[in-house]
Amino acid sequence: MCIAENLIYSRRRFYRRDRVLIVGAGSAGAALVRDMQRNPWLGLRPIAFVDDDPTKLNLRIRKLPVMGNRHKIPELVRSLHIRKVIIAMPAVPGKAIREILDICQEVAVPTSTLPRIDEILDGRVSANQIREIQIEDLLRRDPVQMDTEQVSNLINGKRVLVTGAGGSIGSELCRQILRFSPASILLLGHGENSIFNIQQELEKTIKVLQKEGIFQSLPQVMTFIADVRFLPRLECAFAHFRPDIVFHAAAHKHVPMMELNIPEAITNNVQGTKNLVDLAMQYGVDRFVMVSTDKAVNPTSVMGASKRVAEMLVLQAAQKSQKPYEVVRFGNVLGSRGSVIPTFKRQIVEGGPVTVTHPDISRYFMTIPEAVQLVLQASVIGQGGEVFMLNMGQPIKIIDLAKELIHLSGYEVGKHIEIVYTGLRPGEKLFEELFVPGEQYNPTEHEKLFVVTNASRIVSDHLDSTVLALCQAAMRNDSTLILFLLEQLVSGYVPSYRESSVPAPSPKKVTIAVKNEETLQPQIVASV
Repeated sequence: MCIAENLIYSRRRFYRRDRVLIVGAGSAGAALVRDMQRNPWLGLRPIAFVDDDPTKLNLRIRKLPVMGNRHKIPELVRSLHIRKVIIAMPAVPGKAIREILDICQEVAVPTSTLPRIDEILDGRVSANQIREIQIEDLLRRDPVQMDTEQVSNLINGKRVLVTGAGGSIGSELCRQILRFSPASILLLGHGENSIFNIQQELEKTIKVLQKEGIFQSLPQVMTFIADVRFLPRLECAFAHFRPDIVFHAAAHKHVPMMELNIPEAITNNVQGTKNLVDLAMQYGVDRFVMVSTDKAVNPTSVMGASKRVAEMLVLQAAQKSQKPYEVVRFGNVLGSRGSVIPTFKRQIVEGGPVTVTHPDISRYFMTIPEAVQLVLQASVIGQGGEVFMLNMGQPIKIIDLAKELIHLSGYEVGKHIEIVYTGLRPGEKLFEELFVPGEQYNPTEHEKLFVVTNASRIVSDHLDSTVLALCQAAMRNDSTLILFLLEQLVSGYVPSYRESSVPAPSPKKVTIAVKNEETLQPQIVASV
């Protein structure tokens, strides 16, 4: 080989690499360093570890020294000319991540992290997984311990239908279900682009896992564009797919939006759920799991009340079918589409202000993977007719969330980005509640799940006739009647009448008449 060829060859093999300090000398940190050492083209050169475990001090892992704990980071960044810090501790709580980030920001060193342990479902760690620190990392709790054997026994070889499969919860359900080797997954949703995206992602995952010998037989990923409100289209899906298990995640969820579009909340959340449970019983679905919300508890909004009615429909179906049809309630999920986190991020990018409705408003939060793992766990435990409530931990003030995001983005509140209070929106609570009066909550075999043992007994005797009246009122865009009916059906719900939206109904003029479903004769349900 001539000198010129040698020079060209050496240039091809030269990679500019940033000097990296790894925080965490455990198995994840070691796997990460191994991947960097084997793949210089990644542009990362690991130099040393820091770890808070004193027994690891001065050890050498992958030929790299462990040089101290997190408090040594500033000194090591300067003395070792570190260009990047990577936190390789997928299972530590958010408090530790926040403290490490604060230390790194003191010396202005770029800081990245590996995903949370609940994001690394197959347990493998690689440098390709390195990403920027997110608000979810700062708020993370102890990882969910899921009984994977039980979930695998439930899903393996089954036909699974997921509604709302393109949404935040629905798409994560599909990702996690796929790893338990179902015979097939039907992705059902009305947004063609989101369904296409999750289909492509799942098929790519199947190819990767197939190469690694994970699947004994390949799951089939199928798509079905449909709106849960349209029964004939849904019946086509059930008739052709014949699902064994249904996960119902499709819903309208935005509280202020539904206050202004009341009939839509009913047609989607109530009529859609009724269509699904009716078809599930008709086609002998073995297990039905509905994703619900803490806003269904003592609701102050149309969205929350509509989800409470949807819960009743599932619990009634459990009574009729004597099959494990159940409901899982949880609070806000961090980073879901349309939630407060993406809104705050957009406002920060635009230079502010960040808008918070009230200084005392608080919410329960979970990460999307954490919530979905608990939904799957609840689906295994459920015997039928239960409501499961996820242990959401402690509520978080939205103002604190805003401050964390501003700080995480490298700005200071008041100096670079202002926070402005805008007032509570229609139907919005200062704080969410987790328990309905009259419901009996008991612990389950899983520490993060509670079960309402008497849930199916708290279902109105007039549920069918009132739901029929609700759906008819929605088809006529009769918001006044919808609000009246919800108030009668959902204990504790008081409509929020506003001059700019819907006038309060006149109690002297409201008569609810529907046709008896068997005789098709008019039947008076209520007259006030």
